[in-house]
Amino acid sequence: MNRLIEIAGNIAALLGILVCIAAGAARVLGNWYLGGVQILPLFTVGVAFMVMGCLAKLHLLAAK
Repeated sequence: MNRLIEIAGNIAALLGILVCIAAGAARVLGNWYLGGVQILPLFTVGVAFMVMGCLAKLHLLAAK
């Protein structure tokens, strides 16, 4: 179970980083929308994924 949480946390963190980079790059280029979605909510989703990854890692540390 711990291995599954570790993999899910890594995937969530990586996905969050990629979403934030995409949202930031689109905003720097002057776009307010990326794929029909506003940039700010997209950035917020990226941050949420990164927080989920951090909480998964914290859970694993607390379990040890």
